[in-house]
Amino acid sequence: MNIKPLSIIIIAVILMSSLTLNIVLYHQAHKYFVEVNNIRLDPLGTELYETPDLPDSNIKKEITRVVFLGDSRALQWPVPAHLRELIFFNRGIAAQTSAQVLGRYDRHILPLRPDILVIQVCINDLKTIPLFKHLKQRIVDSCKANINEIVEKSINSGAKIILTTIFPLGDIPMRRRIFWSSEVESAIQDVNHYIASLKKANVRIYDAASILVDQNGSVRADYQADFLHINEKGYIALNKHLRNILLEMSRDKRYMEGARNVQVLKH
Repeated sequence: MNIKPLSIIIIAVILMSSLTLNIVLYHQAHKYFVEVNNIRLDPLGTELYETPDLPDSNIKKEITRVVFLGDSRALQWPVPAHLRELIFFNRGIAAQTSAQVLGRYDRHILPLRPDILVIQVCINDLKTIPLFKHLKQRIVDSCKANINEIVEKSINSGAKIILTTIFPLGDIPMRRRIFWSSEVESAIQDVNHYIASLKKANVRIYDAASILVDQNGSVRADYQADFLHINEKGYIALNKHLRNILLEMSRDKRYMEGARNVQVLKH
């Protein structure tokens, strides 16, 4: 048996695998350092959105303005179909904590003069608990305080609020399990109970978690994009209910005559 060619093949495979792994690790490290340093340059992400030139304020009486606010889950939320009388803006920013969302509220939300604000925040706070276990209660309390302040700011601006519960998690991948803890799930439940307590005249609680969850308490497999995010099918399920809530909350608005198309503005 000729061992030498086989040895060469094995060594080549090992070298190629090592090279591939190093390339993957390089790209992951590069992405991480870009994100970290971008946050240092613009901690709140205020430069990601320009304030659009809005029509005269009288349009507020004629058409309902809806703004999605929060992290990547809000950013990825598509506009519900067949809502011709509403104009949509999206002010979600990926990877943001509730403190960052609150910090940019005045810059990104107030100029839009929203009638309805759809809020999805806090997963990026709570997912850090496995790394800072001794700070769990502080992180949870901070989430609650920041959500409350966002709600109060929105009420004071005259907006109606759709405050969504935090989406449940999907299947935790093997590479994350060493840095994970069931404390994240319990913290999500804790904050979601608090969110439910904020219901009032101008605050509608949308229990998104109950729509997405399976019998085991995780996001349904067919709704998962990854363990933190849902896919298009998941958002379609959410929008089926959200559409009715938006119509109900905007029922008393006087719509612009002849409006035919939903407008989506992200910049």
